[in-house]
Amino acid sequence: MRVLGVDPGSRATGWALIVASGNRARLEACGIVRPSGPDHSTRLADLDRRFSALITELSPDCAAVESGFSGRNPKSGLILAESRGVLLAALGRIDVPVHPYTPAQVKSAMVGHGTAEKQQVAFMVVRLLGLTEVPPSDAADAAGVALTHVHSRAVTIAHRRQL
Repeated sequence: MRVLGVDPGSRATGWALIVASGNRARLEACGIVRPSGPDHSTRLADLDRRFSALITELSPDCAAVESGFSGRNPKSGLILAESRGVLLAALGRIDVPVHPYTPAQVKSAMVGHGTAEKQQVAFMVVRLLGLTEVPPSDAADAAGVALTHVHSRAVTIAHRRQL
């Protein structure tokens, strides 16, 4: 199973492709999409073009996308939601099934509690994937989202076998 993890952002969107088979997972590729343009609408259009090309290139079976959280600044939350909407539309256009996870779900799955720090999630990504170095921050977050899906899918399958 090829899972594309996505950590949406208006200035930097992290992504990571995890290939999972049974209880093994490996990082195939990861990176950051940094849209450019003179204004927000141009950056959203660039994000759409670049992310759509990435999806086509990587050919994932599904995507695990972190959902936004409501912070103190409503304007920032709206900008993040618009970027996430562009990413979801790109995935939908190419018929990639999307599985959303909250930041607390990712932190809980990776570290054991929903209030973990980003560095703790990155540390677990490195350990679980057997990496020699920590990926860039947004890409490490995306790998954590993908691993959350891989682990929750494995739990669901194991639970079904017991029924």
